[in-house]
Amino acid sequence: MASVVYDHVTKRFGDVAAVNDLSLHVADKEFLVLVGPSGCGKTTALRLLAGLEEISDGRILIDERVVNDVPPKDRDIAMVFQSYALYPHMSVYDNMAFGLKLRKMPKEDIKRRVNEAAQMLDLQELLERKPRQLSGGQRQRVAVGRAIVREPKVFLFDEPLSNLDAKLRVQTRAQISKLHQRLATTFIYVTHDQVEAMTMATRIAVIKDGLLQQMDSPQSLYDHPGNVFVAGFIGSPAMNFFTARLARADGGLALETRGFAVRVPASKAPAYERHIGKEVIFGIRPEDVHDTAFVPPQTSSASIEAQVDVTELMGNEIFVHLVSGNMPFIGRIDPRSTFRVGDRVQAAFNMDHMHVFEKEGDQTAVR
Repeated sequence: MASVVYDHVTKRFGDVAAVNDLSLHVADKEFLVLVGPSGCGKTTALRLLAGLEEISDGRILIDERVVNDVPPKDRDIAMVFQSYALYPHMSVYDNMAFGLKLRKMPKEDIKRRVNEAAQMLDLQELLERKPRQLSGGQRQRVAVGRAIVREPKVFLFDEPLSNLDAKLRVQTRAQISKLHQRLATTFIYVTHDQVEAMTMATRIAVIKDGLLQQMDSPQSLYDHPGNVFVAGFIGSPAMNFFTARLARADGGLALETRGFAVRVPASKAPAYERHIGKEVIFGIRPEDVHDTAFVPPQTSSASIEAQVDVTELMGNEIFVHLVSGNMPFIGRIDPRSTFRVGDRVQAAFNMDHMHVFEKEGDQTAVR
């Protein structure tokens, strides 16, 4: 078991910093997910830890040991890639055992480790098959099994589910989470899918342009995003944003946009006093946009008029695309709603869950 530390790590490719002064600590047995858009540097950060790329500046420590100059094979890590990379002429058993055979491990130990991994991953009946006889999900489980048998200190996963269909992604996601609980080992997982990050992680590190934006538990990132990028990246559909001005109104504060004005709850107003008269970014999540007929009780709501542009029936909810003052936004509303395309309707914002961000600079949250 091991902790992992990135200590001001930078990786440059020419003049481009793919990873820029990254500092984070991954606790022993933690499941950390690195998440961000394609090209943000998350895979490069993983490859630096694995020893597949050289560090330009900084240090990486595994179990309090600096590994900058340690060869990949001696770092006691195992990596699962997006590509299964299985040997097509070998059976499942031989694919999983191959690395151990190279290490000259005794046959009985190899057999024990492979059988234990196969049982964890429900591969017992497939050990004699060749990769061509397996489904995509089964191949990915074999790739994970090949990593498990090494019994490393740290597991690294580089977008391992991106080649699977939607149903298999959900199933394999659950299997990896269960695997982490059973192995009680440090997992570091890279994905661009924020749903994977939210459902699997102990903590999430959000990265943009090589820079760490915020690192926290999934619920804290969702409830308290540190800036507009994190707020828009975490949550599906993404948070709605409106350019607004904070102004005094009727003894309180209001957010005034081009299409509407909404009152700020008195409990939140003190945090925004220093921004009165300034332009800010007002954020509200789709799940906090309601049909006024179905607003949850004891909610500080603010109603606005909007036009329904598109509706998407999801069964347990409706995604409604609305427009107010030429500003589009999305609501996840009660399936009993009668909103129809073209209707002028009253939508309600749950202002208890509102967010305000600075408009300039890093667009950080105002709290």
